[in-house]
Amino acid sequence: MIAPPTSAGPATFCFKASRQPMLGAAVAYSLGVIAGIYAWRPVLWWFLAAAIFISAAAFFTVRRSIFAWLLALGAFFLAGAWQAEVRSNFNRVDTSIQPYADRQELRIVAHVTRDGRLQHEDLGEARQTLDVEAEQIETDSGQILPTHSGIRLNIFGPRSKDFSPENVSRTIEKNDGSSEVFHYGDRLRFLAKLKKPRNFRNPGAFDYQSYLADRNIAALGTAKLEDVEVLPGFAGGRIASWRSRMHRSVTAKVHELWPLRQAALIDAMVIGDEAFIDRDTRIDFQRSGTYHVLVVSGMNVSILAFVIFWSLRRLRVSEIPATVLTIAFCVGYALITEVGAPVWRATLMCAVYLATRVFYRERAMLNALGAAALGLLIYDPRQLFTASFQMTFVCVLIVAAIGIPILQRTTQLYKLALANWDSNDYAASLPPGVAQFRLDLQMIASRLGLFVGKAWSRRMVRATTWTTLAGSEVLFISAVMQMGLALPMSYYFHRATTIGLPANLVVVPVTQLMMPAAVSALALGYVSPWLAEIPALITSFALTGITGTVHGLGGLRLADLRVAMPSELMIAMAAATLVAAMIAARRRAIVAGAGLAAILATSLALAFRQPEPQVHRGILEVTSIDVGEGDSSLLITPQGRTLLIDAGGPIGPGSSQLDFGEDVVSPYLWSREISQLDAVAITHGHSDHIGGMVAVLKNFRPKELWIGLLPPSYALDDVIATAQALGVKVVRRWEGDNFEFGGVGVHVLFPPRDWPVGAKPQNNDSLVLRVAYGESSALMEGDAEKQVERRIAALEHPTSSLLKVGHHGSANATTPELIASAKPAFAVISVGSGNSFGLPRMETLQTLAQAGTRVYRTDLDGAVTFYLDGRSVTPWLVHQ
Repeated sequence: MIAPPTSAGPATFCFKASRQPMLGAAVAYSLGVIAGIYAWRPVLWWFLAAAIFISAAAFFTVRRSIFAWLLALGAFFLAGAWQAEVRSNFNRVDTSIQPYADRQELRIVAHVTRDGRLQHEDLGEARQTLDVEAEQIETDSGQILPTHSGIRLNIFGPRSKDFSPENVSRTIEKNDGSSEVFHYGDRLRFLAKLKKPRNFRNPGAFDYQSYLADRNIAALGTAKLEDVEVLPGFAGGRIASWRSRMHRSVTAKVHELWPLRQAALIDAMVIGDEAFIDRDTRIDFQRSGTYHVLVVSGMNVSILAFVIFWSLRRLRVSEIPATVLTIAFCVGYALITEVGAPVWRATLMCAVYLATRVFYRERAMLNALGAAALGLLIYDPRQLFTASFQMTFVCVLIVAAIGIPILQRTTQLYKLALANWDSNDYAASLPPGVAQFRLDLQMIASRLGLFVGKAWSRRMVRATTWTTLAGSEVLFISAVMQMGLALPMSYYFHRATTIGLPANLVVVPVTQLMMPAAVSALALGYVSPWLAEIPALITSFALTGITGTVHGLGGLRLADLRVAMPSELMIAMAAATLVAAMIAARRRAIVAGAGLAAILATSLALAFRQPEPQVHRGILEVTSIDVGEGDSSLLITPQGRTLLIDAGGPIGPGSSQLDFGEDVVSPYLWSREISQLDAVAITHGHSDHIGGMVAVLKNFRPKELWIGLLPPSYALDDVIATAQALGVKVVRRWEGDNFEFGGVGVHVLFPPRDWPVGAKPQNNDSLVLRVAYGESSALMEGDAEKQVERRIAALEHPTSSLLKVGHHGSANATTPELIASAKPAFAVISVGSGNSFGLPRMETLQTLAQAGTRVYRTDLDGAVTFYLDGRSVTPWLVHQ
């Protein structure tokens, strides 16, 4: 047995960079990667500088070790910069197909690189999403061109007649010429229309193009199932083909052993397949701060590695073989899952940590973490800028640099009091406080022994004490992690996980039961289904506990706390506080406590701060947000009040996997440090205008919702019901209403109270507003068409400095009568790039050009802002 520490002085717990060489190297390398990207120098410059630093470090190794160590860190810095420059000069993806990605119909021969995922949608339609690598394309003119570009393909067809939740496993396994699902290596010939990947050009928008480029995808395509032909032969690697078959087999086995809803969760948690997870479930896990449980992450890999290693050691397998077998299991597990970099990161970290144990370095967690980080960054420096990489290493760093040092001086010491219970001499080797704690426990056990017997009293006291100490460790680590992750959570996900601590206290221990039970059930299921019944039942029980906790706590209003983008000063303060807490954790108790208090204060500041929105006082701002083919405009008045008109959405029901309010509009508002809106307005009930409004209402809790006509519509009813549930005042606006809003005058031009309401939402339901500030004004049309425009021109004779063009530039709007009345100097058209409707129409552009109106378009210009100062209008391209 290793003797316990007898003191906890500064010399024992001091933190020196030289004792953590790999951590220091990883930090220096990371800084070099950042320098290489943002401070360009010739590649040869970085290389020669690194060589000089390495030579100097070798020269001073014997003479001045500290100086040599600093030079070595400099060499790692320069090596990181050199690697970043080298990698940036390589094109990540073959883009040779992009000149033909203009929605023309192409005949393409390709092979599948990622198995198809079948989604059964409304109206009896099925959509299969898969990745393919094109081998050749044939254009309409008959030109045949070779290519190796990747395509993310959506294949639409009729829903399978025999599809049901009970036969999902059979659908997954099908792989013949008439199959609905295509698998890795299948060669296909199909007709498809391609388009280039496009980002929403708003500040704060997700970089979808880079996301696809990292997966070697250069184009997006759509095809009909009837136009897809399976060709003979196989294309691809044998290892990847084996991995694909194993993944399908495991997925099918999951759906055999558990009902669909539970199988969907096991797919995500155990093998990283989120195909059957609905958006509401995903959001509940995010809101409760337990999203790391839903996806295969470092925690999942760690749990399985611990169970495998512990089981092997209980079977008396020696240390080295147990380590090798555990690492082999982790590698095999990473191969079967489809998560990619996150699970491989966790596997590498487990492998490094287990390997260090063999060399008696199990306490050097920071060094092992640095080695894993350095290896991953050398392989791909771009990982440094991904949220998953940063959060993984911040999470482990918090545990290793804050949690473990404090626990080693507290609960870990007191656990030593439970060892060698019958030895009278053991207490002498313990610190005084721990020895006294041991004596107190022994006295309690002796008193309890009068009632239950000496043997049982010892067991009860030791078990109760150990459980209490272990529980306090889980509570402490969970609390520190929630505080430490407040910055990345607010920066990347704009969430403050206010209930993350109680949720994780329940969910994490249950997950530790669920993961090995699920893996055991799957393994036994291949032998005999009845052998898998008990572990499958345990898994179901654990899943019920997880989902019950997540839905219960995630449904609380307190859980839905969204926060704006933290300022640069706040980011710097939070990062500095976290580093200071890591250093303080190895100092005296009062210093360590101060460090914990500091990160607690920072996390509370990130969650509950009231940011100052980025506005221009004394100016009316009108921004047309890029939401693709939909519509959304932000107005900020001279007094700083905010009004959002529409919130984008898909064209028609079920035609997009995006929630435009959550994924497009909200990130732009958060990037402006807007955390609450004063009012929102919906012009009419079409999905491309109100599809994102429910998320906006939940995220920004406006004071008022302005509406006009209300034809029968489930979507409209849902928006209004959400507003009422959140305490948002619903205000009807009618033609002739005039009111002041934050220093501007708002005049409602349409609809009149007696306008007939149709059986469903129509473009001519649109709420039309004129917002005036001084002599400048903006006319916001929604999707108003010719009938409404002519009525407005005849009755209201509105003038307008800025026109938000009606119905996305369609030919059934922008009448000469309205243009002659308004005489706009500027116009903006919200329209999707390369849309299938051919908008904006040429005749609309000609009408505006003849009137001398300068036109901006979101498909060409991205988000566009106009500043109205009361006399003139100044346009500004937000994404320039």
